[in-house]
Amino acid sequence: MTKIVLIAVIICHIVQYTAALKEHPHAHRLSSYDPEMTRCGEYNSQVLPNGKCKIVATLPQQEGHRCPDMFRCTEEVAYWLHENEEHKSEILELRELISELQEELRNHRHRLKLLETQCSEGNHSSTVEHRVHNLENWAGESSALQRIQAAFIYDLQGKLLNLSSAVDRARRNDCLAAAELRAQKAHPKADVQHSQSCHSDCSSLYYNGIKRSGIYTIETGDEGIPTEVFCDMETDGGGWTVLQFRQDGSVNFNRTWAEYKEGFGDLNGEFWFGNENIYRITSQGEYSLRIDLEDWDGNHKYALYRSFSIEDEGNYYRLNVEGFSGTIEDSFAWYHNKRSFSTPETENLCAEISHGGWWYHQCFYSNLNGIYYRGGRYQKRRSAMGPDGIVWYSWRNTDYYSLRRVSMKIRSRAFQLHQYP
Repeated sequence: MTKIVLIAVIICHIVQYTAALKEHPHAHRLSSYDPEMTRCGEYNSQVLPNGKCKIVATLPQQEGHRCPDMFRCTEEVAYWLHENEEHKSEILELRELISELQEELRNHRHRLKLLETQCSEGNHSSTVEHRVHNLENWAGESSALQRIQAAFIYDLQGKLLNLSSAVDRARRNDCLAAAELRAQKAHPKADVQHSQSCHSDCSSLYYNGIKRSGIYTIETGDEGIPTEVFCDMETDGGGWTVLQFRQDGSVNFNRTWAEYKEGFGDLNGEFWFGNENIYRITSQGEYSLRIDLEDWDGNHKYALYRSFSIEDEGNYYRLNVEGFSGTIEDSFAWYHNKRSFSTPETENLCAEISHGGWWYHQCFYSNLNGIYYRGGRYQKRRSAMGPDGIVWYSWRNTDYYSLRRVSMKIRSRAFQLHQYP
């Protein structure tokens, strides 16, 4: 406010001073003040009784000179005029903001009054507290009802599972009895060890009372294709369908895609069950995989995978395996999962280097279908580009130790749910 008053006084002085110059252009004094008392560039002012301003200034007599104080005064006036305009703009913006806030405050007051009116009308509607109480009661009743329904559904699921198991058991028993009757009629004097059809895997055979390891016939896939398998009925409770077995190097595993697809070897010795057979079995349900390993010092280790399956040939028998546990570090799932199967002639460099069929990945941490080397440790051959033995890297921390005995076997994940006789 002090600056605005000062500006007004200065403007008034400048106006009076300009008028005086017009009347007396060559004058150097415009009042009765003593010129000895006032120096060039100084000025005095006073307010007259009629409200007008009177200004007295001392000017230089020589042309080309000016009073610097007066010019500095005019520069300050221009500066404060500019500042005053900016302050006016800010004041206008503040007024608009205050107007908007006042309008919003009126709206809030209106809504608050409506809420107070609704709460006070007890005859027509419930209070807010009463409504909240009703909602809490309803939520509690709903929660209790959900728990009852969940228990009821769980009980129904258990009964359905038992019924399904009973039906499956009866169907399999009937099928087994019919198959055995057909076998006795066809070979009345033969000692038949092979179970005739009706079973999808060795877990099913075990469930129906077959407890001895050996070769049996199962039906695989939706078509029920009869397939001979070797069943391990002893390891970890039995019921295992063996997919691969190595023990003495009697079978060459450096084979083609077609041979790995159909399977090769001897079920009583070394063999590969066949990718197509593995696909048909694992597509029937959920299976676990167990890999048993033995080194040349007679030490035994195993790796167990909760979930195992492979995809069809169109997807190159891609591997799906997870859920590791066991007595040795994993060298299979973490590195080979989701990899396609390949053999040496499929133009896969790793398969060519490793001389076997496997789910290779730059190239391997496990290679159970590699070359059989006696004695364990082996050296890189001149004709080989890398390791190609029966390797489980995490056991010996090397690719140049070939194991003595390995096997791969699968079992239904539902196997542990049943109480077997």
